[in-house]
Amino acid sequence: MDSRAWDERYAASELVWGTEPNRWVVRELAGLAPGRALDLAAGEGRNSIWLAGLGWEVTGLDFSTVALGRAERLTASLPDEVADRLTWRHGDARVFEAPPEGYDLVLVAYLQLPAEERRAALRRAAAALAPGGTLLVVGHDSTNPTEGAGGPQDPAVLYTPEDVLADLAGAGLRTVRAERALRPLAAEAGHRDRGGSEDGGAVAVDALVRLERTA
Repeated sequence: MDSRAWDERYAASELVWGTEPNRWVVRELAGLAPGRALDLAAGEGRNSIWLAGLGWEVTGLDFSTVALGRAERLTASLPDEVADRLTWRHGDARVFEAPPEGYDLVLVAYLQLPAEERRAALRRAAAALAPGGTLLVVGHDSTNPTEGAGGPQDPAVLYTPEDVLADLAGAGLRTVRAERALRPLAAEAGHRDRGGSEDGGAVAVDALVRLERTA
């Protein structure tokens, strides 16, 4: 989908992903010491806002201006000390330029792209890491259409943990975790997943990969 298609999708409903952070983002990142973070394909900003609440200085990047406008409105309702830690940036995860100092955390959550485009985005995400930084990639797993629920059904934009590791081979990162994770949709009642379904009794299969750049 191009930016115009995402603008139309975000404009069609209020808070497509809800306001609560993704459960894997919380599980993997809650214990990290805050620093500089980049949230690629940040959407309406739920994960960025959660990170800022923990003390991270967060840049949320997305190529939908509608989603970013919604993120900015959410930011306006936050306490000043949290809002001041958030920067929203319009851009494309496949071609963005990171600052020379890099980031202590790069998050890529549910960025579903064809293989070559995904590889380009993940290689840029890895290159944006500062020494000691963490890269967390979460997305709809290739097995989700047959073993899970919700999410996109096009196999061309799904991937496995092994695909992520192959995309980042030779990038100088250490694998902390690479697994398929089961996400109960009942815990996200009223919240649409990336496929647009609201099947609260089902479980989605996610690909989760956490890596670190050596200090």
